[in-house]
Amino acid sequence: MQRVRRALPLGLQLALLVAAGAGARVSAPRSLAWGPGLQAAAVLPVRYFFLQSVDSDGRNFTSSPPGQTQFKVVVKSLSPKELVRIYVPKPLDRNDGTFLVRYRMHETAHKGLKIEILHGSEHVAHSPYILKGPVYHEYCDCPEDDPQVWQETLSCPASEPQIEQDFVSFPSINLQQMLKEVPTRFGDERGAVVHYTILNNHIYRRSLGKYTDFKMFSDEILLSLARKVTLPDLEFYINLGDWPLEHRKVNDTPGPIPIISWCGSLDSRDIILPTYDVTHSTLEAMRGVTNDLLSVQGNTGPSWINKTEKAFFRGRDSREERLQLVLLSKENPQLLDAGITGYFFFQEKEKELGKAKLMGFFDFFKYKYQVNVDGTVAAYRYPYLMLGDSLVLKQESPYYEHFYVALRPWKHYVPIKRNLGDLLEKVKWAKENDEEAKKIAKEGQLTARDLLQPPRLYCYYYRVLQKYAERQASKPMIREGMELVPQPDDGTSICQCHRRRPEREEL
Repeated sequence: MQRVRRALPLGLQLALLVAAGAGARVSAPRSLAWGPGLQAAAVLPVRYFFLQSVDSDGRNFTSSPPGQTQFKVVVKSLSPKELVRIYVPKPLDRNDGTFLVRYRMHETAHKGLKIEILHGSEHVAHSPYILKGPVYHEYCDCPEDDPQVWQETLSCPASEPQIEQDFVSFPSINLQQMLKEVPTRFGDERGAVVHYTILNNHIYRRSLGKYTDFKMFSDEILLSLARKVTLPDLEFYINLGDWPLEHRKVNDTPGPIPIISWCGSLDSRDIILPTYDVTHSTLEAMRGVTNDLLSVQGNTGPSWINKTEKAFFRGRDSREERLQLVLLSKENPQLLDAGITGYFFFQEKEKELGKAKLMGFFDFFKYKYQVNVDGTVAAYRYPYLMLGDSLVLKQESPYYEHFYVALRPWKHYVPIKRNLGDLLEKVKWAKENDEEAKKIAKEGQLTARDLLQPPRLYCYYYRVLQKYAERQASKPMIREGMELVPQPDDGTSICQCHRRRPEREEL
């Protein structure tokens, strides 16, 4: 089996941006291939890897290579006797000399996979790549018993700063206090909290409150994780609502309790997980979802020089500043194109401001500057905007997602005041400082690619559950009213887990 390149570190990615000369042609043998999709053990809903186009002199292309010849990838079962359904779309051109190759397996390849990467008729790098079986598909329930092995396979980071910050408030977790307080504080009719227990790698839950339909999202990621790695035993509460819940301070009596949420704020103590939006799009990529963390990377619109030099926004009326954007746009159409696509909170404003037509998200990147304004909480479009190649103008906000801690203003994005008072000034700055704006946009994009890789989402979820379990002061239990959340039935495909030992008969 050929050795597989690990994902290139961000600093090395930047260092490798040595432009191939005009008229240079792609050298298939010198081009590079790396990523988790070239590893049998890295089980993901969509497996993927990267290609870096390189010319015959060993110089990397930093824009789409010239000519009509394309990269072609064939993924098939290692054994001709084993029929495996695999969907392999065309490689995504990321417009910087790199390509993203995705494939989704609908069955397990027990004998293994053969991956051929071609440019014209020539094999790329060390193609063909042989992945010795078994190579499991997403719905194969075959968890790795050793979490350390699983984390090493996915190249999980040694630590996540946001997780470390979140657990500072909770050196010990008093489960009895939570059992007593959570139902009364957060489980009323307006509640959106779900009580989970994970025991022997099975998921159990009961709903608290009326608005818990979004448990489908927490269910699916927990089940997906349990199919890949054995989870620790623990008992916890997830908040499915928009706003973080726990506002007690560490020195308060009683103190804060560790509610898990999808969004944090400067005045709350919730433990943050990646949002349901990015996790669902990762699970359903190349199936029920078209806009996900991978597909957006190959749909970033025209090159920088050909983008429209305006700031752009489309969205619902979920915050008053979004209405201000439309007014600013009407007064300054040469700088800003903003519109509200749906009215719910401020229906009386529709006649005055008008209703903009819906646009495909990928069309946003026809514009050079993207305005990110909060919705009810943090705008969940922000990860996708950062993965594009436009400059993001981000509103100052008390809300944050799990990855914001790694981003810096003026390095990864341009900050704008909460009241948008300096938005036009910042747009003018970007137009007058095009190279600096382009540099910030690229730095933000490369950092987002590193932070928002699908394996890293899984790593993050596992690390939160692991940290939580280590701090529990009592044994988790299946409580009255809880029901088992079953793994989805996958009777259409065969999956024989090589790790599973026969269960001992009860005497």
